[in-house]
Amino acid sequence: MQDDLFAASAQPADAAAARAAELRAQLHHHAHRYYTLDAPEIPDAEYDRLFRELQAIEAAHPELWTPDSPTQRVGGSVLKELRPVRHAVPMLSIRTETDTEASGAVAFDTRVRRELALGEGDPPVEYVAELKFDGLAMSLRYEDGVLVRASTRGDGETGEDVTHNVRTIGQIPLRLAHSVPPVLEVRGEVYMRRDDFEALNERQRAKIAAGAKGEKTFVNPRNAAAGAVRQLDSGIAAQRPLSFFAYGWGEVSGDGLLGSTQFDALMRLKAWGFPVAEQTRVCHGADELVAFHRHIGETRDSLPYDIDGVVYKVNRLDLQQRLGFVTREPRWAVAHKYPAQEQLTTVQAIDVQVGRTGKLTPVAKLAPVFVGGVTVTNATLHNELEARRKDVRVGDTVVVRRAGDVIPEVVSVLADKRVGDPPPFTMPAHCPVCGSAAVREEGEADHRCTGGLFCAAQRKQAILHYAQRRALDIEGLGDKLVEQLVDGGLINTLPDLYKLGFTALAALERMADKSAQNLLDALEKSKHTTLPRFLYGLGIRHVGEATAKDLARHFGSLDRILDASVDALLQVNDVGPVVAQSIRTFFDQAHNREVVEQLRAAGVTWPEGEGAQNTPQPLLGKTFVLTGTFPTLKRDDAKAMLEAAGAKVAGSVSKKTDYVVAGADAGSKLDKAQELGVAVIDEAGMLALLADPPTA
Repeated sequence: MQDDLFAASAQPADAAAARAAELRAQLHHHAHRYYTLDAPEIPDAEYDRLFRELQAIEAAHPELWTPDSPTQRVGGSVLKELRPVRHAVPMLSIRTETDTEASGAVAFDTRVRRELALGEGDPPVEYVAELKFDGLAMSLRYEDGVLVRASTRGDGETGEDVTHNVRTIGQIPLRLAHSVPPVLEVRGEVYMRRDDFEALNERQRAKIAAGAKGEKTFVNPRNAAAGAVRQLDSGIAAQRPLSFFAYGWGEVSGDGLLGSTQFDALMRLKAWGFPVAEQTRVCHGADELVAFHRHIGETRDSLPYDIDGVVYKVNRLDLQQRLGFVTREPRWAVAHKYPAQEQLTTVQAIDVQVGRTGKLTPVAKLAPVFVGGVTVTNATLHNELEARRKDVRVGDTVVVRRAGDVIPEVVSVLADKRVGDPPPFTMPAHCPVCGSAAVREEGEADHRCTGGLFCAAQRKQAILHYAQRRALDIEGLGDKLVEQLVDGGLINTLPDLYKLGFTALAALERMADKSAQNLLDALEKSKHTTLPRFLYGLGIRHVGEATAKDLARHFGSLDRILDASVDALLQVNDVGPVVAQSIRTFFDQAHNREVVEQLRAAGVTWPEGEGAQNTPQPLLGKTFVLTGTFPTLKRDDAKAMLEAAGAKVAGSVSKKTDYVVAGADAGSKLDKAQELGVAVIDEAGMLALLADPPTA
C-alpha cells in the first residue's frame, strides 16, 4: 500500500483525476459482474489490485474523493426480480491485509495495540482466528426462534430476499430448539463443497453432452453457490448442494445473550444449531496469529471447501466497541489473504502433450504469472471439447487458476481483450510424438494416440503394463528399473526387453549380479505364456483380462484376431462396438503389428488353439463368485480354471449368480449368497464340478 501511495502522490492532479474516474468505472463494472450477475470477468486478485490503486489515489488526492466511490461502500446491488431487504445492522466488509506473508498478522496486532494504547509490558491481545470462506455472505433473521427471512449482503445497507432458496439448505435450521432472543440475526457464508461442485459440474457436462440447451458448467464453487442462492425458482436451488457456516451476527434483542467475547458468541450460535468451522481458534498475540495463518495455509488444500484467507477479530466485545469503525470497515477485524489462486495472463501458444496412457492434452503456454504461490507458465485445457467450449485462442487474455498441487488450468477467457480473429484450437489428427493416428472414441471427451507399443511418450507405461503379474509376469521389472532402462536408452520398444544382456543390467544403479541374473531368468520364463495374457499385456484400450480371455476363447489364435473384422469381433462375448473398433484400430497400426511380430520372433510363445471355440466349455453360461482363502488354490488360479471351462467369474453376488465358492474367512459375499439362496460350495466342490460338470 505504501508503494501504491507513493506512486499515486507522484501523479499530476489531472492524470490522477482521470485515472481515479477510470478505476471507479472499472470497479463498479466488476462489482456488478461479481455481486449481481455472479459472472466475474477478472480474478479477485486483479479486483483487489484496482481497488488498492484507487484507495492510494484518493489518499494522495483527497479532493478526488466522491461519496459513490467503491472505496466508500460495499460492492453489490439488488436484482430487480428479488425483493429488497433493508439490513437493521449494516453488513459491512472488513479490511483486507494485502501482505500474504506472516507479517500481515503482526501488522494487524501492532495497529490494535497502538489504538488500544497498550505498551510493551501489557499482556497480549486475545483474538479469534477464523477461516475466510469463498462463498456468499448471508444474513438469517429469526423471530421467536423461527427463520422469517434470509437476505444477501447486497450493497451492505440493502440486500435481496432469498428466503425461498435458503430454506433448501439443510444445515440452516428453520426453527431454533433452545431459548433464543426474540430477534436474532445470524451472519455467515453460504458455500459449496468441492466434491459437491465437481458432482454438479459432472451432471452439467452430461446434460451438455446429451444436447440439452442453455446448460453450462460452473467456473468455481463460489459462483455456483451464489447463482443457486439467487435463483427465482427454489426448485433449482434445491438441486444444487449448498452448505453454511456461521461467523457473526446482526440485530439481537437483549443485552449479553451472546456472551462477552466473539468466541463465546460463536459457541452460543453453535449450541443453537448453526455450523461453526472447527478450525476457529482463540489466539493470544501476534505469534499465535502467525502460527494459525501458517497452519491453515499448509492444510488449506486438504479442506473440503475453498477459502482465500483467514480472519482475525479482537475477541472481547467491549474492546471491539472501543476500537469502533473507520469508513466501511471495523478496526477490530482484518482479513489476511493467502497468495491469489487466480490471475490474469496471456496465451502465447497451445501445445499438445501425450500422457503415459496415450491421452492427448492441449496445454496453454502462458506468459509467466505468479499464482498460487508459484510462477506458472503452463495450464491445462483438458481436451479439445473443453478448449473449444472456453474458446481459448493464442493471444487471448485468460484467467488462470492454481490451487495447491492441482495442475494449473485456464478458467475463462476475456473475449473483449482479444486482438484480431485467431483461429480456434483444433486437435491434430496425428500424435505429435510418434505420428500415429489420434482418435476420439464415440462418447469420449479425450483424444488418444493409437501407437501404444510404438509411441515414445507411452513407452514406460507400455513396458510396465506388459510386465505386470496378470500379463507376462516379469518379476523384478518395476517402475524404477523401467525408468533406468528407458532413460538410459537400453529399451525403446517391448522386444528390446529380450535383448538385454547381463553386463548392461549389472552396471545399472542398485543392480547387483544376482539381481541382473534374476531379471534375465524372469524374462526367459515370460516367453512361455498364454494367449489371453499376451493379449492383455499389449495394453489395447478397453481390453482387460476378461475380454482378452473371451478373444482367445473365441478365435483360438493370434493370427485370426489380427485379421478379424469389426463384425467378426462383435461376435465375441461381451465385445461391443467401442471395444471392437479399439481392437481393430490397434492392429491396423503397422508399427503395433511390427512389435507383435518382433515379440514372437524373440521367442514369446503360447499353445496355439488354446481356448478356441471348439475347446470343451462345460461351465459355459454359469456365473461364479469367489470369496475367502482356499486350502490349496490361489484365487487367480481358481478363477483361471473356471474361466477355461467357460464360466464367468463375477466380483459380487446377485440373483444371477449360480455358485459362490467360499473359503476360510469368507465375508459379506457369503452372507449375501445365503440371503439370496445361492448355492455355496468350497474348493473341493468347485474341483468336483470341473471334473464332473452338471448336465444342462
